[in-house]
Amino acid sequence: MLATLVVVCADPARTGPGSPGRPDGAGYTRRVRIAIGGDHAGYPLKQHMIGLLKEWGHDVADLGTDSEEPVDYPIYCAAVARAVAQGDAEMGIVLGGSGQGEQISANKVRGIRAALCNDLYTARMARLHNDANVLSIGARIVATDLADEILRIFLTTTFEGLVPEGSRHVRRLEEIAAIENEESAR
Repeated sequence: MLATLVVVCADPARTGPGSPGRPDGAGYTRRVRIAIGGDHAGYPLKQHMIGLLKEWGHDVADLGTDSEEPVDYPIYCAAVARAVAQGDAEMGIVLGGSGQGEQISANKVRGIRAALCNDLYTARMARLHNDANVLSIGARIVATDLADEILRIFLTTTFEGLVPEGSRHVRRLEEIAAIENEESAR
């Protein structure tokens, strides 16, 4: 069961454009329910991101792990992906050493578009063109400050398929979903 912690940013001084406590951009117009999880390698970054997401006013569900004790990541990443796929969370974040296995695990859940984003360009394009709904980051690859910026960009970038000139992206996502359906019917 997914437990959601609701936190609202009440300090108006930290919510204006350009303020350190608020990501700017069209994608950040309301609170978002976010599920987050990962393995022991991602644990310190996960704890940091939970604090940051709460500061930004988002609802956060921590789906584990709960320490730096070695664990297998697939169960945590699948839990995050299932929360998103079932509508319990609007977005997900999976964290591990490289982020690769975490992304792969999340993408095994139908309807999930997990993107490994270890740089700013990939974070922007994952949302802009692919409407990614799960962010994967390699905690052993990305420094905390860069991870913060990746997270901000991922959350504030709006899917381009919502405007007429972006319809090619909707078509491509429909093609990906068709592949997913064909493969699951085998």
